[in-house]
Amino acid sequence: MTWTELQTALGREGYVASDDLSVALQLALSLGRPLLLEGAAGVGKTEIARTLSAVKDTQLIRLQCYEGLDASQAIYEWNYQRQLLSIRASAEAGETGKAVEDRIFSKEFLLERPLLAAISQDVPPVLLIDEIDRADEEFEAYLLEILSDFQVSIPELGTIKAKTRPIVILTSNGTRDLSDALRRRCLYTYVEYPDRTTELAILKARCPQIDALLGAQVIGFVQKLREEDLEKTPGVAEMLDFAAALMGLGIADLTRDPATLQATLTTLLKTQSDQAQITTEVASRIAGKAA
Repeated sequence: MTWTELQTALGREGYVASDDLSVALQLALSLGRPLLLEGAAGVGKTEIARTLSAVKDTQLIRLQCYEGLDASQAIYEWNYQRQLLSIRASAEAGETGKAVEDRIFSKEFLLERPLLAAISQDVPPVLLIDEIDRADEEFEAYLLEILSDFQVSIPELGTIKAKTRPIVILTSNGTRDLSDALRRRCLYTYVEYPDRTTELAILKARCPQIDALLGAQVIGFVQKLREEDLEKTPGVAEMLDFAAALMGLGIADLTRDPATLQATLTTLLKTQSDQAQITTEVASRIAGKAA
């Protein structure tokens, strides 16, 4: 599949990918390399993994990163309750020693977390490691073995090698610098907020029934709003919520009802200070320049 064919396939699933992103995805697929997507929150980094899994007709396995994430939550852990029950049952049956130990530390008692599950599939899944920058720096070391060799070391079982190589997508919002070792193992692209033409195409793909005038106003309004000094810049998902809210309220022109327009900004403005900053007068001014 060429990058243009991949771009078209993504478009059929409702994701309008830029040329740069489409090329990066195609290279990641053809080279079998993880792809690191960096950019502001709300630009569609996570959605690309969901869409790619639909294009490939394969499972999406997601690891949501957060501070304090460790191997037991990301890779595997033992089912301690089942192990204890098995030990008690063995003791009652008079079993002891290595036979019991071998049984309770077998795959039967292993709980697969996302990273182990991703390399245990018969059909290559899409593995989304979401917001890797939220995890601790120490956690990146756990990823290196998987991203380098696609295998997991479990002391009680040994090394488990991948049945198939997952398609790996990592996302980062840039809240901290990632290690050079992690970056070396990945292809990389930075995902910008879409330009007006691309964002209008996204809106039409997701809301094909939207009126042409309203669609143009929605995109113009959101893009102008992003130029304001906001704490939380609205992303593509917020833009789609805004359009849906306007359509649900029967609004066909942003400039006709300032009060209703202001009410719908709850879909775009997600902090108290941002809502206080974008008053009815400011929203009306932006709407007047949005067409």
